[in-house]
Amino acid sequence: MLTILGFAMIATFLVLIMLKKMSPIAALVLIPALFCVFVGKGARLGDYVIDGVTGLAPTAAMLMFAIVYFGVMIDVGLFDPVVRGILRFCKADPLRIVVGTAVLAAIVSLDGDGSTTFMITVSAMYPLYKRLKMSLVVMTGVAAMANGVMNTLPWGGPTARAATALKLDAGDIFVPMIPALAVGLLFVFALACVLGRRERRRLGVLTLDEVLVEETGTVLVGSGAGGDAQRAGGDAKAAGGVAQRAGGEVRRAGGSGPGVDVPGEPEDEAFQGLDPDRPTLRPRLYWFNALLTVALLTAMIMEWLPIPVLFLLGAALALTVNFPHMPDQKARIAAHAENVLNVSGMVFAAAVFTGVLQGTGMVDHMATWLVDNVPDGMGPHMALVTGVLSIPLTYFMSNDGFYFGILPVLAEAGQAHGVSAVEIARASIVGQPLHMSSPLVPAVYVLVGMAKVEFGDHTRFVVKWAALTSLVVLGAGVLFGIV
Repeated sequence: MLTILGFAMIATFLVLIMLKKMSPIAALVLIPALFCVFVGKGARLGDYVIDGVTGLAPTAAMLMFAIVYFGVMIDVGLFDPVVRGILRFCKADPLRIVVGTAVLAAIVSLDGDGSTTFMITVSAMYPLYKRLKMSLVVMTGVAAMANGVMNTLPWGGPTARAATALKLDAGDIFVPMIPALAVGLLFVFALACVLGRRERRRLGVLTLDEVLVEETGTVLVGSGAGGDAQRAGGDAKAAGGVAQRAGGEVRRAGGSGPGVDVPGEPEDEAFQGLDPDRPTLRPRLYWFNALLTVALLTAMIMEWLPIPVLFLLGAALALTVNFPHMPDQKARIAAHAENVLNVSGMVFAAAVFTGVLQGTGMVDHMATWLVDNVPDGMGPHMALVTGVLSIPLTYFMSNDGFYFGILPVLAEAGQAHGVSAVEIARASIVGQPLHMSSPLVPAVYVLVGMAKVEFGDHTRFVVKWAALTSLVVLGAGVLFGIV
């Protein structure tokens, strides 16, 4: 009964948010509360929620101060060179922009923290997607999948959990999996190319002139998807790719392909993702902020202090040095308050969901049911079974629940059929590309919140592609004889 109710609760949640019948926060709170009553444990709801909140409180604190810290770093211009570099590569080409999103997310993921990755990636790419009217769910989906593959790094979490749960060396799990994970990352890049081409076809042929016309107030007409065009508000005409200003200045849009340069106006100035003249810039403190960020990430990787403490100290120091006056500090905190509230609210709401799932025992019954229904003939292939099961289980469960609760059971079943624990551990990390979009992962709320994307829209778009990415990693692992 608990198994059925557990699957029904998760299905109800996913359906309601994807159909936009409820907001994610409301669904995360009300649906588990209702099912807790159905289970007959309504009187224990308060205990379950408190347990869930207690477990996720450090994560919520980390996200709150991480958003403030990286928000301040964006304000003061730390990432402006990154944005300009991406702009030089991407120009106004949707294909390059989507591929650039995947590459940037993969590189930033080396720090092992999903929230950091999403904050930097969205900050850099969001202005481009908005200006070109590209699909924002493509950005969130590609970033989540690239981060999911990279999340398997030994310091990213899942590999370390698998090693701890099965008493193995993390290197023995991760190093042999590198070829399979590399194939998965290449698949994400290839998928980014496909999605980018689809965006290019949808938007037609673009030029920087057409993108800038609304923002500069200048009437610029270039050769677009519709060929010759004409705009009101000035004697502007387009013919053969020639654009004309109302004041009589003639400029050439130049050709019909995406990403066309506008002569006489450097692209990194004419097409900025971040305002180059914003009053919060602190160019004299650039190297201080860069060194502070490097030190913060180093301390996080080396685990010198708990991550929430590091971001708390980092945010306080960044505010104090960059904005020594109290009104300026308050203004910066207020500027990022919406993101902080949205993300922390989601985390605490998710605590209700996880608290009820674990407290009522539904998650244990669901996992046991899945393991018990593995056919006897699949025993010698338990590594493959583990890889397949890791895809849905790490989506519906926290990594802690899967790696410390389910993985030892799978490993024991595998050893009974001659399958080594290290093979089971390697297979268990293939579900991470999908896991990073799970409603139980706090970082995903940073991603959709900063990108201003509905969680249901992100879920509807990314699930099929992320699951396919996980299967590609698993298939590569089997092909290479790793799993």
